[in-house]
Amino acid sequence: MSLTILQSESRRNPRLTWEGCSVLLDVNDGDRLVFARLSPASTLKIGNKSFSLKPLIGCPFGSLFQIENGGNGPELARVMPSREEEGISCQETEEMKEEQVTKDELRDNRAIVDNNKAQSLSSEDIDAMRSQGATGDEIVEALIANSATFDKKTVFSQEKYRLKKQKKYAPRVLLRRPFTRSICEAYFKKYPARIGFLRLDALSLLLSFGNVTANSDVLVVDMVGGLLTGAVAERLGGKGSVCNTYVGNTPNPMDIVRIFNFDDEICSRIMRSSLADLTSSQIEPTKPNGENEDSEQASQPVSMDESPLPSTDQSSDLNSESIVSPLTKVFKCAKAGDKAPPEVINLWKENGFTSLIIAAPQSDAWSLVKDLLPLVANSAPFAIYHQYVQPLATCMHKLQLEKMAISLQISEPWLREYQVLPSRTHPFMQMNAFGGYILSGTKICDRQ
Repeated sequence: MSLTILQSESRRNPRLTWEGCSVLLDVNDGDRLVFARLSPASTLKIGNKSFSLKPLIGCPFGSLFQIENGGNGPELARVMPSREEEGISCQETEEMKEEQVTKDELRDNRAIVDNNKAQSLSSEDIDAMRSQGATGDEIVEALIANSATFDKKTVFSQEKYRLKKQKKYAPRVLLRRPFTRSICEAYFKKYPARIGFLRLDALSLLLSFGNVTANSDVLVVDMVGGLLTGAVAERLGGKGSVCNTYVGNTPNPMDIVRIFNFDDEICSRIMRSSLADLTSSQIEPTKPNGENEDSEQASQPVSMDESPLPSTDQSSDLNSESIVSPLTKVFKCAKAGDKAPPEVINLWKENGFTSLIIAAPQSDAWSLVKDLLPLVANSAPFAIYHQYVQPLATCMHKLQLEKMAISLQISEPWLREYQVLPSRTHPFMQMNAFGGYILSGTKICDRQ
Protein backbone atom coordinates (compact mmCIF):
# COMPACT_ATOMS: atom_id res chain seq x y z
CA MET A 1 0.00 0.00 0.00
CA SER A 2 2.76 2.40 0.92
CA LEU A 3 4.68 1.55 -2.26
CA THR A 4 1.58 2.39 -4.30
CA ILE A 5 1.28 5.75 -2.55
CA LEU A 6 4.92 6.58 -3.23
CA GLN A 7 4.58 5.62 -6.90
CA SER A 8 1.45 7.76 -7.28
CA GLU A 9 3.25 10.71 -5.69
CA SER A 10 6.18 10.31 -8.09
CA ARG A 11 3.76 10.57 -11.04
CA ARG A 12 1.83 13.48 -9.56
CA ASN A 13 1.82 16.69 -11.57
CA PRO A 14 2.83 19.51 -9.19
CA ARG A 15 0.98 22.04 -11.35
CA LEU A 16 -2.39 20.39 -10.73
CA THR A 17 -4.35 20.04 -7.52
CA TRP A 18 -5.13 16.64 -6.08
CA GLU A 19 -7.42 15.28 -3.43
CA GLY A 20 -5.98 16.03 0.00
CA CYS A 21 -3.70 18.90 -1.03
CA SER A 22 -3.74 22.29 0.63
CA VAL A 23 -4.72 25.35 -1.41
CA LEU A 24 -5.05 29.08 -0.86
CA LEU A 25 -8.41 30.43 -2.03
CA ASP A 26 -8.35 34.10 -2.97
CA VAL A 27 -11.94 35.39 -2.94
CA ASN A 28 -12.65 38.60 -4.88
CA ASP A 29 -9.06 39.65 -5.50
CA GLY A 30 -7.76 39.55 -1.94
CA ASP A 31 -10.90 40.59 -0.08
CA ARG A 32 -10.84 37.24 1.68
CA LEU A 33 -8.11 34.60 1.93
CA VAL A 34 -8.89 31.05 3.02
CA PHE A 35 -6.65 28.03 3.43
CA ALA A 36 -8.45 24.76 2.72
CA ARG A 37 -7.69 21.11 2.09
CA LEU A 38 -9.37 19.78 -1.03
CA SER A 39 -11.72 16.85 -0.68
CA PRO A 40 -15.17 15.98 -2.06
CA ALA A 41 -16.69 16.94 1.31
CA SER A 42 -14.88 20.27 1.84
CA THR A 43 -16.83 23.49 1.30
CA LEU A 44 -16.25 27.22 1.01
CA LYS A 45 -18.72 29.70 2.42
CA ILE A 46 -19.39 32.74 0.24
CA GLY A 47 -22.04 35.06 1.58
CA ASN A 48 -24.69 32.96 3.27
CA LYS A 49 -24.17 29.84 1.13
CA SER A 50 -21.60 27.05 1.16
CA PHE A 51 -20.15 25.71 -2.08
CA SER A 52 -18.40 22.40 -2.61
CA LEU A 53 -14.71 22.45 -3.47
CA LYS A 54 -14.90 19.22 -5.45
CA PRO A 55 -14.74 21.06 -8.85
CA LEU A 56 -11.31 22.41 -7.83
CA ILE A 57 -9.73 18.95 -7.67
CA GLY A 58 -7.56 18.25 -10.70
CA CYS A 59 -7.44 21.88 -11.89
CA PRO A 60 -4.17 23.76 -12.43
CA PHE A 61 -3.06 26.29 -9.85
CA GLY A 62 -3.97 29.80 -10.95
CA SER A 63 -7.41 28.78 -12.22
CA LEU A 64 -10.28 31.22 -11.75
CA PHE A 65 -13.69 30.05 -10.57
CA GLN A 66 -17.06 31.78 -10.49
CA ILE A 67 -20.47 30.90 -9.11
CA GLU A 68 -22.75 29.62 -11.87
CA ASN A 69 -25.99 27.68 -11.99
CA GLY A 70 -25.44 23.97 -12.32
CA GLY A 71 -27.58 20.87 -12.31
CA ASN A 72 -27.80 20.85 -8.50
CA GLY A 73 -28.03 24.61 -8.07
CA PRO A 74 -25.30 27.26 -7.79
CA GLU A 75 -21.79 25.84 -7.82
CA LEU A 76 -18.20 26.87 -8.46
CA ALA A 77 -17.36 26.63 -12.15
CA ARG A 78 -14.04 27.32 -13.82
CA VAL A 79 -13.90 30.50 -15.90
CA MET A 80 -12.01 30.12 -19.15
CA PRO A 81 -10.81 33.25 -21.01
CA SER A 82 -12.56 33.67 -24.34
CA ARG A 83 -10.59 33.80 -27.56
CA GLU A 84 -12.04 37.18 -28.38
CA GLU A 85 -10.50 38.63 -25.24
CA GLU A 86 -7.16 36.99 -26.00
CA GLY A 87 -7.19 38.14 -29.62
CA ILE A 88 -7.44 41.86 -29.00
CA SER A 89 -4.33 43.48 -30.44
CA CYS A 90 -2.21 45.99 -28.61
CA GLN A 91 -3.05 48.66 -31.17
CA GLU A 92 -6.81 48.23 -30.61
CA THR A 93 -6.25 48.36 -26.86
CA GLU A 94 -4.34 51.65 -27.12
CA GLU A 95 -7.03 53.14 -29.35
CA MET A 96 -9.72 52.14 -26.86
CA LYS A 97 -7.76 53.74 -24.00
CA GLU A 98 -7.29 57.00 -25.93
CA GLU A 99 -10.99 57.10 -26.76
CA GLN A 100 -11.93 56.50 -23.12
CA VAL A 101 -9.60 59.26 -21.93
CA THR A 102 -11.09 61.69 -24.47
CA LYS A 103 -14.62 60.89 -23.34
CA ASP A 104 -13.59 60.99 -19.71
CA GLU A 105 -12.47 64.62 -20.04
CA LEU A 106 -16.05 65.63 -20.90
CA ARG A 107 -17.59 63.85 -17.91
CA ASP A 108 -17.96 65.12 -14.38
CA ASN A 109 -19.29 63.37 -11.27
CA ARG A 110 -20.28 66.58 -9.49
CA ALA A 111 -23.82 66.55 -10.90
CA ILE A 112 -24.49 62.97 -9.76
CA VAL A 113 -26.52 62.67 -6.56
CA ASP A 114 -26.37 59.38 -4.67
CA ASN A 115 -30.02 59.10 -3.54
CA ASN A 116 -30.55 55.39 -4.42
CA LYS A 117 -33.00 56.34 -7.20
CA ALA A 118 -30.71 55.87 -10.18
CA GLN A 119 -31.18 52.06 -10.28
CA SER A 120 -34.52 50.98 -11.72
CA LEU A 121 -33.86 47.26 -11.17
CA SER A 122 -35.31 46.17 -7.82
CA SER A 123 -34.22 43.28 -5.61
CA GLU A 124 -37.35 41.35 -6.65
CA ASP A 125 -36.29 41.65 -10.27
CA ILE A 126 -32.83 40.33 -9.41
CA ASP A 127 -34.33 37.37 -7.53
CA ALA A 128 -36.53 36.64 -10.53
CA MET A 129 -33.50 36.66 -12.82
CA ARG A 130 -31.72 34.22 -10.52
CA SER A 131 -34.70 31.90 -10.44
CA GLN A 132 -34.71 31.89 -14.23
CA GLY A 133 -31.06 30.80 -14.28
CA ALA A 134 -29.32 34.10 -14.98
CA THR A 135 -25.58 34.12 -14.29
CA GLY A 136 -23.81 36.66 -12.13
CA ASP A 137 -22.31 38.43 -15.15
CA GLU A 138 -25.75 38.79 -16.69
CA ILE A 139 -27.07 40.34 -13.49
CA VAL A 140 -24.16 42.81 -13.43
CA GLU A 141 -24.79 43.81 -17.05
CA ALA A 142 -28.50 44.27 -16.28
CA LEU A 143 -27.66 46.53 -13.34
CA ILE A 144 -25.39 48.62 -15.54
CA ALA A 145 -28.02 48.86 -18.29
CA ASN A 146 -30.71 49.96 -15.82
CA SER A 147 -28.53 52.57 -14.10
CA ALA A 148 -29.48 56.12 -15.04
CA THR A 149 -26.12 57.60 -13.98
CA PHE A 150 -23.66 54.99 -15.27
CA ASP A 151 -23.01 56.70 -18.61
CA LYS A 152 -22.46 60.04 -16.85
CA LYS A 153 -19.66 58.71 -14.64
CA THR A 154 -15.98 58.82 -15.44
CA VAL A 155 -14.15 55.72 -16.63
CA PHE A 156 -12.64 55.25 -13.17
CA SER A 157 -16.06 55.48 -11.50
CA GLN A 158 -17.59 53.08 -14.03
CA GLU A 159 -14.90 50.50 -13.38
CA LYS A 160 -15.32 50.94 -9.62
CA TYR A 161 -19.08 50.46 -9.94
CA ARG A 162 -18.68 47.36 -12.12
CA LEU A 163 -16.16 45.82 -9.71
CA LYS A 164 -18.42 46.47 -6.73
CA LYS A 165 -21.39 44.74 -8.35
CA GLN A 166 -19.24 41.90 -9.62
CA LYS A 167 -17.99 41.13 -6.10
CA LYS A 168 -21.56 41.04 -4.82
CA TYR A 169 -23.41 39.16 -7.55
CA ALA A 170 -20.62 37.26 -9.33
CA PRO A 171 -17.86 36.58 -6.77
CA ARG A 172 -14.74 34.94 -8.12
CA VAL A 173 -12.32 32.53 -6.44
CA LEU A 174 -8.69 32.29 -7.51
CA LEU A 175 -6.98 28.96 -6.84
CA ARG A 176 -3.49 29.82 -5.61
CA ARG A 177 -0.56 27.56 -4.81
CA PRO A 178 0.54 27.70 -1.15
CA PHE A 179 4.25 28.45 -1.07
CA THR A 180 6.45 30.73 1.02
CA ARG A 181 5.38 34.01 -0.51
CA SER A 182 1.63 33.38 -0.67
CA ILE A 183 1.48 31.86 2.82
CA CYS A 184 3.49 34.68 4.38
CA GLU A 185 1.44 37.38 2.65
CA ALA A 186 -1.84 35.72 3.62
CA TYR A 187 -0.96 35.37 7.29
CA PHE A 188 0.58 38.82 7.49
CA LYS A 189 -2.59 40.32 6.05
CA LYS A 190 -5.08 38.43 8.21
CA TYR A 191 -3.32 37.31 11.40
CA PRO A 192 0.16 38.86 11.63
CA ALA A 193 0.53 38.03 15.32
CA ARG A 194 0.53 34.30 14.55
CA ILE A 195 3.76 34.65 12.56
CA GLY A 196 5.36 37.21 14.85
CA PHE A 197 4.66 40.09 12.42
CA LEU A 198 7.23 38.55 10.06
CA ARG A 199 6.80 40.32 6.73
CA LEU A 200 7.76 38.80 3.39
CA ASP A 201 10.82 41.00 2.83
CA ALA A 202 12.10 40.23 6.33
CA LEU A 203 11.66 36.51 5.71
CA SER A 204 13.55 36.81 2.43
CA LEU A 205 16.42 38.58 4.17
CA LEU A 206 16.53 35.87 6.83
CA LEU A 207 17.01 33.19 4.20
CA SER A 208 19.61 35.27 2.36
CA PHE A 209 21.62 36.21 5.45
CA GLY A 210 21.45 32.56 6.57
CA ASN A 211 22.85 31.43 3.20
CA VAL A 212 20.19 28.74 2.83
CA THR A 213 21.16 26.72 -0.23
CA ALA A 214 21.01 23.10 -1.33
CA ASN A 215 23.08 20.57 0.67
CA SER A 216 22.96 22.73 3.80
CA ASP A 217 22.26 21.71 7.39
CA VAL A 218 20.27 24.59 8.86
CA LEU A 219 19.55 25.00 12.56
CA VAL A 220 16.26 26.83 13.07
CA VAL A 221 14.45 28.26 16.10
CA ASP A 222 10.93 28.72 14.79
CA MET A 223 8.36 30.38 17.02
CA VAL A 224 6.28 31.72 14.13
CA GLY A 225 4.03 28.72 13.60
CA GLY A 226 6.34 26.77 11.28
CA LEU A 227 6.56 29.42 8.56
CA LEU A 228 10.35 29.73 8.86
CA THR A 229 10.85 25.95 8.88
CA GLY A 230 8.72 25.55 5.77
CA ALA A 231 10.50 28.39 3.98
CA VAL A 232 13.92 26.85 4.69
CA ALA A 233 12.77 23.39 3.60
CA GLU A 234 11.29 24.81 0.40
CA ARG A 235 14.54 26.53 -0.49
CA LEU A 236 16.57 23.39 0.27
CA GLY A 237 14.42 21.49 -2.23
CA GLY A 238 15.07 18.09 -0.67
CA LYS A 239 18.87 18.56 -0.64
CA GLY A 240 20.08 19.04 2.92
CA SER A 241 18.32 19.08 6.26
CA VAL A 242 16.62 21.50 8.63
CA CYS A 243 16.58 20.98 12.39
CA ASN A 244 13.84 22.75 14.33
CA THR A 245 15.20 23.03 17.86
CA TYR A 246 13.45 24.16 21.03
CA VAL A 247 14.19 24.83 24.69
CA GLY A 248 12.57 22.55 27.24
CA ASN A 249 10.41 19.49 26.67
CA THR A 250 7.62 21.03 24.55
CA PRO A 251 8.41 21.65 20.86
CA ASN A 252 7.17 24.76 19.14
CA PRO A 253 4.09 24.28 16.90
CA MET A 254 4.83 24.03 13.18
CA ASP A 255 1.36 23.52 11.70
CA ILE A 256 2.06 25.84 8.75
CA VAL A 257 4.53 23.28 7.38
CA ARG A 258 1.59 21.06 6.37
CA ILE A 259 0.22 23.81 4.11
CA PHE A 260 3.28 23.67 1.81
CA ASN A 261 2.27 20.32 0.20
CA PHE A 262 5.78 18.94 0.61
CA ASP A 263 6.40 15.48 -0.78
CA ASP A 264 7.86 12.67 1.32
CA GLU A 265 11.42 13.50 0.22
CA ILE A 266 11.29 17.06 1.53
CA CYS A 267 9.27 16.10 4.62
CA SER A 268 11.92 13.59 5.62
CA ARG A 269 14.48 16.41 5.72
CA ILE A 270 12.53 18.31 8.39
CA MET A 271 13.45 17.12 11.88
CA ARG A 272 13.10 18.23 15.47
CA SER A 273 15.57 18.04 18.32
CA SER A 274 15.61 19.68 21.71
CA LEU A 275 18.50 21.89 22.71
CA ALA A 276 19.34 19.47 25.51
CA ASP A 277 19.85 16.65 22.99
CA LEU A 278 22.03 18.81 20.76
CA THR A 279 24.27 19.86 23.64
CA SER A 280 24.42 16.56 25.57
CA SER A 281 27.37 14.20 25.18
CA GLN A 282 25.27 11.04 24.75
CA ILE A 283 22.01 10.55 22.89
CA GLU A 284 19.52 7.85 23.85
CA PRO A 285 18.20 5.73 20.97
CA THR A 286 14.71 6.53 19.78
CA LYS A 287 11.79 4.36 20.87
CA PRO A 288 10.37 1.85 18.38
CA ASN A 289 7.48 2.79 16.11
CA GLY A 290 8.27 6.47 16.56
CA GLU A 291 6.98 6.55 20.15
CA ASN A 292 8.79 9.66 21.32
CA GLU A 293 7.60 12.51 23.42
CA ASP A 294 8.01 15.08 20.69
CA SER A 295 5.66 13.33 18.27
CA GLU A 296 2.99 13.04 20.97
CA GLN A 297 2.81 16.77 21.56
CA ALA A 298 -0.51 18.08 20.27
CA SER A 299 -0.55 21.63 18.97
CA GLN A 300 -3.50 23.78 18.03
CA PRO A 301 -4.16 23.94 14.27
CA VAL A 302 -3.42 27.23 12.58
CA SER A 303 -6.27 28.45 10.34
CA MET A 304 -7.02 31.54 8.35
CA ASP A 305 -10.79 31.46 8.12
CA GLU A 306 -13.79 29.22 8.63
CA SER A 307 -12.21 26.51 6.41
CA PRO A 308 -9.35 25.36 8.65
CA LEU A 309 -6.88 22.65 7.89
CA PRO A 310 -7.43 19.39 9.74
CA SER A 311 -5.01 18.71 12.55
CA THR A 312 -4.27 15.16 11.38
CA ASP A 313 -1.01 14.59 9.54
CA GLN A 314 -1.57 13.39 5.98
CA SER A 315 1.96 11.95 5.63
CA SER A 316 1.75 9.45 8.51
CA ASP A 317 1.33 6.45 6.20
CA LEU A 318 4.39 7.21 4.05
CA ASN A 319 7.45 5.05 4.27
CA SER A 320 10.66 6.56 5.59
CA GLU A 321 13.07 7.60 2.87
CA SER A 322 16.81 7.21 3.04
CA ILE A 323 18.48 10.58 2.86
CA VAL A 324 22.01 11.23 1.72
CA SER A 325 23.59 14.16 3.53
CA PRO A 326 26.28 16.40 2.04
CA LEU A 327 28.78 14.26 3.96
CA THR A 328 27.64 11.10 2.09
CA LYS A 329 26.24 9.48 5.23
CA VAL A 330 22.85 7.82 5.28
CA PHE A 331 20.15 8.33 7.87
CA LYS A 332 16.38 7.92 8.03
CA CYS A 333 13.48 10.02 9.27
CA ALA A 334 9.83 9.02 9.15
CA LYS A 335 7.93 12.25 8.55
CA ALA A 336 8.12 16.04 8.82
CA GLY A 337 8.72 17.13 12.41
CA ASP A 338 9.85 13.74 13.74
CA LYS A 339 12.56 13.54 16.33
CA ALA A 340 15.99 13.41 14.76
CA PRO A 341 17.71 10.00 15.03
CA PRO A 342 20.78 9.75 17.28
CA GLU A 343 23.14 9.16 14.33
CA VAL A 344 21.95 12.38 12.71
CA ILE A 345 22.46 14.37 15.89
CA ASN A 346 25.97 12.94 16.27
CA LEU A 347 26.66 13.91 12.66
CA TRP A 348 25.57 17.48 13.36
CA LYS A 349 27.75 17.60 16.47
CA GLU A 350 30.75 16.33 14.59
CA ASN A 351 30.57 18.74 11.65
CA GLY A 352 28.37 21.58 12.94
CA PHE A 353 25.44 23.24 11.24
CA THR A 354 26.09 25.32 8.14
CA SER A 355 23.88 28.20 9.33
CA LEU A 356 21.63 29.35 12.17
CA ILE A 357 18.32 31.21 11.74
CA ILE A 358 16.22 32.39 14.67
CA ALA A 359 12.71 33.83 14.57
CA ALA A 360 11.62 33.91 18.22
CA PRO A 361 9.97 37.23 19.03
CA GLN A 362 8.77 35.85 22.38
CA SER A 363 12.24 34.87 23.65
CA ASP A 364 15.40 36.74 24.52
CA ALA A 365 17.80 36.75 21.59
CA TRP A 366 21.02 36.55 23.62
CA SER A 367 19.86 33.63 25.77
CA LEU A 368 19.27 31.61 22.60
CA VAL A 369 22.37 32.68 20.71
CA LYS A 370 24.85 31.92 23.48
CA ASP A 371 23.62 28.30 23.59
CA LEU A 372 23.04 27.74 19.87
CA LEU A 373 26.02 29.47 18.27
CA PRO A 374 28.55 26.88 19.52
CA LEU A 375 26.60 24.25 17.57
CA VAL A 376 27.31 26.06 14.30
CA ALA A 377 30.45 25.44 12.25
CA ASN A 378 33.15 28.08 12.14
CA SER A 379 32.69 30.80 9.51
CA ALA A 380 28.99 29.91 9.26
CA PRO A 381 26.46 32.76 8.96
CA PHE A 382 23.55 33.37 11.31
CA ALA A 383 20.50 35.63 11.22
CA ILE A 384 18.11 36.60 14.03
CA TYR A 385 14.71 38.23 13.57
CA HIS A 386 12.94 40.27 16.22
CA GLN A 387 10.04 42.64 16.15
CA TYR A 388 11.97 45.24 18.17
CA VAL A 389 15.52 46.50 17.85
CA GLN A 390 16.56 46.66 21.52
CA PRO A 391 16.91 42.87 22.11
CA LEU A 392 19.02 42.62 18.96
CA ALA A 393 21.19 45.57 19.99
CA THR A 394 21.83 43.94 23.37
CA CYS A 395 22.66 40.63 21.69
CA MET A 396 24.99 42.35 19.23
CA HIS A 397 26.85 44.11 22.06
CA LYS A 398 27.37 40.87 24.01
CA LEU A 399 28.53 39.04 20.89
CA GLN A 400 31.16 41.72 20.42
CA LEU A 401 32.27 41.50 24.04
CA GLU A 402 32.52 37.70 23.93
CA LYS A 403 34.26 37.84 20.51
CA MET A 404 31.98 35.14 19.14
CA ALA A 405 31.16 36.68 15.76
CA ILE A 406 32.25 39.24 13.21
CA SER A 407 30.53 41.28 10.48
CA LEU A 408 27.67 42.05 12.85
CA GLN A 409 24.97 44.34 11.52
CA ILE A 410 21.34 45.15 12.28
CA SER A 411 19.17 45.59 9.19
CA GLU A 412 15.72 47.10 8.95
CA PRO A 413 13.83 45.85 5.86
CA TRP A 414 11.75 48.42 4.04
CA LEU A 415 9.00 47.66 1.56
CA ARG A 416 6.63 49.92 -0.36
CA GLU A 417 3.83 48.61 -2.55
CA TYR A 418 2.53 50.59 -5.51
CA GLN A 419 -0.79 50.57 -7.28
CA VAL A 420 0.00 50.65 -11.01
CA LEU A 421 -3.02 51.64 -13.08
CA PRO A 422 -3.53 54.01 -16.03
CA SER A 423 -3.30 57.65 -14.86
CA ARG A 424 -3.43 56.65 -11.18
CA THR A 425 -0.14 55.10 -10.09
CA HIS A 426 0.71 55.79 -6.46
CA PRO A 427 1.78 53.96 -3.27
CA PHE A 428 -0.89 52.07 -1.40
CA MET A 429 -2.65 54.26 1.13
CA GLN A 430 -2.74 51.61 3.87
CA MET A 431 0.62 49.93 3.48
CA ASN A 432 2.62 48.56 6.41
CA ALA A 433 5.61 50.70 7.31
CA PHE A 434 7.22 48.39 9.87
CA GLY A 435 8.91 45.07 9.13
CA GLY A 436 10.99 44.29 12.21
CA TYR A 437 14.78 44.02 12.46
CA ILE A 438 17.39 41.39 11.59
CA LEU A 439 20.75 40.83 13.27
CA SER A 440 23.21 39.00 11.05
CA GLY A 441 26.84 37.99 11.36
CA THR A 442 29.45 35.27 10.94
CA LYS A 443 30.64 32.94 13.68
CA ILE A 444 34.36 32.81 14.40
CA CYS A 445 36.50 30.15 16.02
CA ASP A 446 36.16 29.77 19.78
CA ARG A 447 38.94 31.21 21.85
CA GLN A 448 41.34 28.69 23.36
